[in-house]
Amino acid sequence: MRVALVGCGNIARRYALSVAAYERLELAGATDLVPERAEEIVAEFGGTAYPSLEALLADDAVDTIVNLTVPARHAEVTAAALEAGKHVHTEKPVALRHDEASELAHLAVRRGLRLSCAPATLLGEAQQTAWKLIREGAVGPVCVAYAEANWGHIERWHPEPVGLYASGPLFDVGIYPLTILTGIFGPARRAVGYSAVIEPERVTVDGARFRIETPDFLVGMVELQSGAVVRLTATFWVEPSKQRGIEFHGERGAIHLVTWDAADARLELKPHGGKYEPVRLAREPHQGVDWARPVDDLAEAIEEGRPHRMSAEHAAHVVEVLNAIETSGRDGGPVDVRSSFELPAPLEWAL
Repeated sequence: MRVALVGCGNIARRYALSVAAYERLELAGATDLVPERAEEIVAEFGGTAYPSLEALLADDAVDTIVNLTVPARHAEVTAAALEAGKHVHTEKPVALRHDEASELAHLAVRRGLRLSCAPATLLGEAQQTAWKLIREGAVGPVCVAYAEANWGHIERWHPEPVGLYASGPLFDVGIYPLTILTGIFGPARRAVGYSAVIEPERVTVDGARFRIETPDFLVGMVELQSGAVVRLTATFWVEPSKQRGIEFHGERGAIHLVTWDAADARLELKPHGGKYEPVRLAREPHQGVDWARPVDDLAEAIEEGRPHRMSAEHAAHVVEVLNAIETSGRDGGPVDVRSSFELPAPLEWAL
């Protein structure tokens, strides 16, 4: 599969490195609104530096685009790629509104194409092993999950934080554990939210001041159709700390995924009344985040004629849950979630 990157900002080089590690994938090129960024990527990893998105989409040698643009442009760029006959893997979120996300899922089906969506950390070794323990009943039925996404002041390190503050921490980092939890337990049916702007005035690393209006601190309570309840925290104020993982609490014990993003995260298991003990992962893990793993899964799924694991329907459902938390945090009261999706299959080595 020949893939091209659209958007060559902070995360593009990590994707290019990861693509290069997969035999099934080849980097065809890249494009960016700042041409020098795309030129730097292809100078290191090969391919064509396209002068525009239109030029990239016109190249029949490109099978799939990887959409790494800012969140506000995800839906627009993904729609253009699908209309041009390209498969798409998009960074999260697939869109900022559920109606847009759902329409993209429908568009991919109408065009006979695939739309794969980040975050794909569910495909990591630690996450797959946690899911395996849950399927095997290691702690009994899971009734409660705590998910923490404390990401701190991203403007202190991120070169372009304004766009991420516009979409907010719920869509930037809260989406990670929520995607894992719904991927394991299935769709949500209701959400309640709380939100606040803790620090409205911010300063970038180069000293530029900007003001935020999107909440930088959110807490959501999400009731899943399975009956499990999730408490989700997402913030761009509280610094990353011990609270950066997922706790799965079952009738007979608990599982602690210490960090939800890394494939090699520490995984712990304890019975009721006991102590957490480390769990050996199902196989030797990738270090950190394997950014191209969902793209490889997409390529393999097309070869085998099976569903790819990080589906557009799942991503659209997660966006609806995030929208429900936002709406409840602003207006008060619970908000129903009406969409659904087919659960992804576990990876073969984790069965």
